Amino acid sequence: MAQIDFTEGLHKKTSRNYLERVVDHDKAACAERAIQYGEDYWDGDRRYGYGGFKYDGRWRPVAERITEHYGLTSQSRILDVGCGKGYLLFEFTQILPGVEVAGVDLSQYAIDHAKGEIKPFIKQADATELPWGDNSFDLVYSLMTLHNLYNWQLDKALKEMERVSRGDKYFTAESYRNEQEKVNLLYWQLTCRAFHTPEEWAWLCRQAGYTGDFGFLFFE
Repeated sequence: MAQIDFTEGLHKKTSRNYLERVVDHDKAACAERAIQYGEDYWDGDRRYGYGGFKYDGRWRPVAERITEHYGLTSQSRILDVGCGKGYLLFEFTQILPGVEVAGVDLSQYAIDHAKGEIKPFIKQADATELPWGDNSFDLVYSLMTLHNLYNWQLDKALKEMERVSRGDKYFTAESYRNEQEKVNLLYWQLTCRAFHTPEEWAWLCRQAGYTGDFGFLFFE
């Protein structure tokens, strides 16, 4: 296992007012709407989630870095666990013409509003029960999804990623390294269930038998 950051630059481009997040609105009520993963979460007011999750090409550099690091080719099979609207999967198809991609997400709204070219390759499914056989993909990744699971779900999801991969695995999760980052994370998050330091994430991976790589988002 190695710690690799593919999305840090993208994460740091977003401006966040942590105190405003908990003062201006009823944070608990906002979180209740966010965890439905419907229109409010994806395309509603910022207080409920993304504030409008639109395709703008920002995922292209992430796909390029992942492709280079793992040596992906047009013959690779790639699975995105928690793919949302499929924007990152779309970028892989542009970088690697002919590549086979697949995605799963819990949100039917996200799937219904996924990028048209990718929508046929997305299934509604739980990360703890991936609908593919053993060793099906060359790369299985999950970005900003696993921290939304409770520990027992997280253990199953990591085991499932390991099971369906015949090669590389990677995930990015929200985390913290100090008390300030922990407070910022608590203030900002809406859907997070797993609040762990990098060391705790590494321990959970070992317990689940997960042998892939990981990266973390810190709220500095």
